[in-house]
Parts: sequence; C-alpha cells; structure tokens
Amino acid sequence: MKTALTIAGSDSGGGAGIQADLKSFSANGVFGMSVITAITAQNTREVRSVQDIEVNIIRDQIEAVFDDITVDAVKIGMLSSASTIETVAQGLQKYAPSNIVLDPVMVSKGGHHLLRAEAVTSLIEHMLPIATIITPNIPEAEVILGYPISNKKDMEKACVEITKLGARSVLLKGGHMKGDPDDLYYDGTDFHWISGTRIETKNTHGTGCTLSSAIAANLARGFDMLEAVKRSKSYIHMAIEHSLDIGRGHGPTNHFYDLYRKANMYQEAEKTWSN
Repeated sequence: MKTALTIAGSDSGGGAGIQADLKSFSANGVFGMSVITAITAQNTREVRSVQDIEVNIIRDQIEAVFDDITVDAVKIGMLSSASTIETVAQGLQKYAPSNIVLDPVMVSKGGHHLLRAEAVTSLIEHMLPIATIITPNIPEAEVILGYPISNKKDMEKACVEITKLGARSVLLKGGHMKGDPDDLYYDGTDFHWISGTRIETKNTHGTGCTLSSAIAANLARGFDMLEAVKRSKSYIHMAIEHSLDIGRGHGPTNHFYDLYRKANMYQEAEKTWSN
C-alpha cells in the first residue's frame, strides 16, 4: 500500500490539521503517518491556545518514520516558528522524498495567526525550494509575495513569482475571489485553470488541509501532478458539498461521504448529518 506523511499541527476539534490530513489520506487510498509540529486547543469557532512541539521531538518523529517506512509523499501544513521550519527542512533534505506538498498555513478559519510573522521569511527561504507543489490561497500568496492579488491576471503573475522563489509548481486557490472558486495550477511552464462551483456553506473548516493532503495521496498513488490536482479538486468539492454541521462555528468537510455512499452506509449515516 502506498503511504503519505503529514507534518502539521494537531486540531483538537478534528476538522483541520493532522486529523483532517489523516482522514483525507484514508479517503484517497493511502496509509497515513504523522509528525506533529504543534498542538492547538481549537474548535469550530476559535483557536484558544497553541503549544509548539520541541524541535528535537519533531526531528525524532521525522527520522523514526523515514528510517523504517517508505514514504511516497509528504504533506506539510502548520509550521509556526522559524526553528520548526528549519528542522523540518533539514529532515526532508536528509531523506529527499519524491513528492512534497506544501500548504502554507498562516491563519485559522477563526482568524488566529498560526504562522508567526517573523517566520514567513524562513518559510520562503527553507520550504519553497524543496516543495514539489505549494498550495496557497489568495491571502497566503499575498503574504508570500507582498502585494495584492485582485484578478486572474494577478493570479498568473503570482504563480510565476512563487516559482521564482523556488517551488517547482503552484496551485493558487481562488476561493477568496469573487464568483466561482476557479483555481490556477502552474507547472513552471504552462497555466491550467481548474474551474469550480461555489457552494454556499459556512462549514469549510480544514478545506486547505484536506485538499493538499488529497494531492499528496494522489501523488503517492502515482498520478502525475495535474491529474493529482484535478482529482483532489473534485474530492474537496464533494467533501464541502456534503459538509457536516458540527459545532457552532465553521463545521468540517465530510471526508468519507463518497465511501459511505458506495458502502451503502449513507442512508443510516445521514440520520446523524444535517445535510
């Protein structure tokens, strides 16, 4: 069985971070492993507190996995400090996995900053050069580049500039633009627009984590990057369309909806779902 490793923070509410990544890995057909970089006390409404994991523990987690298990793809999420970023970069440079998906997590759905301002430069310098693909949303790309992105022409320019910083390819997510959430994939040479349809729901907690983990899973399974991106876009659309109204804030996506449906578990399961 193919494998994928998530290097990210833990979300106690279960909708994002390590928890969402492992669900997405499973739903997309790979065995998931984890390196926890931080622990967040979080629910659907807020992040109450964050504690970074000591860098020696992060290093040991990375080495423990790679020294024993073949890693077919890596997904990177929350890296809150410069020291964490440098530790993860060193570990991945040591083992050189073929597929590295970087989701530059900066702000939670509730508005809590998960990447310290002083760590942005470290992220750019250490993580972008080793990323096979980076998957920022518009606000994250604006922080990386330092200028606003207002339209599709700006998105194309942003993708080119991000590859100049070292990333081999970019999936710039268009969910923060007006209209339908069309995403732009840039492979370093050509642009590929991937159309989307906006779903009216507040339950979008963990969408970025879920999408980037799906991309990692599909790369692990052997799909080329464009096909992995397209498959993952379709997957996250399904997960949002059937999102779960859990909690009093931004509920999570429904990672296993399609599997439940195919297993004829949907009619029973839907009794506990609100949509």
